[in-house]
Amino acid sequence: MIDQLKVILQDNFKNKDLGHLKYFLGIEVARSSEGIVLNQRKYALELVSKVGLSTAKPADTPLEQNLKLTSYEFDQKFPLDEKDELLTDPSMFRRMVGRLLYLTMTRPNISFAVQTLSQYMQSPKQSHLEAASRVIKYVKKEPALGLLMSAKSTKELVAFCDSDWASCAVSRKLVSGYCIKMGDSLLSWKSKKQNTIARSSAEAEYRSMAGTVAELIWLIGLLKELDVEAKISALLYCNNKAALQIAANLMFHERTKHIE
Repeated sequence: MIDQLKVILQDNFKNKDLGHLKYFLGIEVARSSEGIVLNQRKYALELVSKVGLSTAKPADTPLEQNLKLTSYEFDQKFPLDEKDELLTDPSMFRRMVGRLLYLTMTRPNISFAVQTLSQYMQSPKQSHLEAASRVIKYVKKEPALGLLMSAKSTKELVAFCDSDWASCAVSRKLVSGYCIKMGDSLLSWKSKKQNTIARSSAEAEYRSMAGTVAELIWLIGLLKELDVEAKISALLYCNNKAALQIAANLMFHERTKHIE
């Protein structure tokens, strides 16, 4: 099919076959007997250089532990003692977050930090800029980190999902995340703030499971279209016993009456 497509394209357009993919839109592709590695090393080093952090000390984590970022509007209603002024030029912060968003294509480990920072694009403060700089310092520590698409991967889909509960100080909404693997290869991942407010941790975890299952169903359909033999049944892991019991037996009780 690939050879037929190449012939059709060459008959209709002027093009050149450059062989195996090595570099495309900032993504580097390396092949070996172990599989295919995708990384954005060149893009990451350029990002560190552009923001002027080439001489900065690398950070061990993307965000500080227990860091609670708030919006400028929230600070106006509930003023704190610390001085945290608005940035005079917010364009620098917006460019940094935009570049980090593109980097998450091969760096799932910064997805949570980037989705947190992207909520403050409208009125960024000094604390937001410092947090974004820390993420870039973390990227600087190992710029060549990426994804391995293993050649020895099994055809079994495995998903992991988790959620916090009312962690956002401003909206009290939950952040849920998941990652889906085929064997040892990571296919899909997401870290996102949900649209609704969960009234219990069990409900928060259950909503996270529902979102993960929707992504699993879409992936299974895509694999069928590509003629990839994959097991229809997929394993879904969750660490909340109440949510697991609701998923196994959806009984009507207080915790489920508003998540039908």
